[in-house]
Amino acid sequence: MKNVFFLFAILIMTSCNHESIKSYTFYYWRTHLSLNKAEKTALQKATHPYIYTRFFDIEKVGGKFQPVAVITKDQTFDTDKEIIPVVFIKNDVFYDITSNEINFLVENVASLIKKKQSEFGFKISTQIQIDCDWTAGTSKEYFEFLKRLKDFSGKELSCTLRLHQVKNSKLSGIPPVPKVFLMCYSTSSPLENSGRNSILDLPTLKNYLKNVDLYPLDMDIALPIYSWGIVTNHLGKHKLINALSVEDLKNANFRKISETEVEIMEDGFYFGNFLNKGFTLKVEEISSDQLNQVKKYLNHKLPGYNIVYYHLDSKFLNQHLY
Repeated sequence: MKNVFFLFAILIMTSCNHESIKSYTFYYWRTHLSLNKAEKTALQKATHPYIYTRFFDIEKVGGKFQPVAVITKDQTFDTDKEIIPVVFIKNDVFYDITSNEINFLVENVASLIKKKQSEFGFKISTQIQIDCDWTAGTSKEYFEFLKRLKDFSGKELSCTLRLHQVKNSKLSGIPPVPKVFLMCYSTSSPLENSGRNSILDLPTLKNYLKNVDLYPLDMDIALPIYSWGIVTNHLGKHKLINALSVEDLKNANFRKISETEVEIMEDGFYFGNFLNKGFTLKVEEISSDQLNQVKKYLNHKLPGYNIVYYHLDSKFLNQHLY
């Protein structure tokens, strides 16, 4: 009987461990495509055979649609992973857009993706992903864009999904794609005066996702590994400095307020920014424990999902083992 119980316990533990292991890859979100040794190693270890790579953004400039921050590349960006193009489109692009303008946008997005793939010698992917924080006021036009892009390009289409679009799915609508990528971060604004971690606060996330299991589309999960610093001036106004860590707070000109916050004691240039005496600097970063808590919660909500970590950058790789 003891042997039977022992075998049963082993099977349970093996099952739990297997459940916690998810297939994963990364987003690549820098404008200039390059890879250093740490990034190449992390990408090689990723279990997916592809990486989601931002190609360009679309904005409305002077009333006209325009690609901005189009990618460039150097020879260090060398990988055998399939490059899946991602295009970020500002939500206001879809305000008051006409049917002819949707067609124009579709043709030019598809054309620029194809041009960059050819220019950089990328294997032509069967997939395209669109990233847009659509709202109830733009959902009709955005969804029509997705339908036409799929038909015009002949590609498999996916799109990102924000937390509020899950919680308010009846209002936001369901995009016409077979799969969405749920962004499990940006749970609040970093510019609010709040004690919460604005990148990822688990109670806030749970509130948004309490009915995520009812969402009618196949879903993969995007998890954050990035960090930043929030600077607050004498007037209470804020700005962000990307890719700061708690280690960066160790400076003789900083007075420690807490483990994650300091006061600037001397005017000067810090992290490429001029900061005045009296400004405060708070770092927000993500621990492996936080990510594991999110995975544990989602494991009970979703029958199966893959993970895309946002984003591949050696500045963010040291804290996490994949």
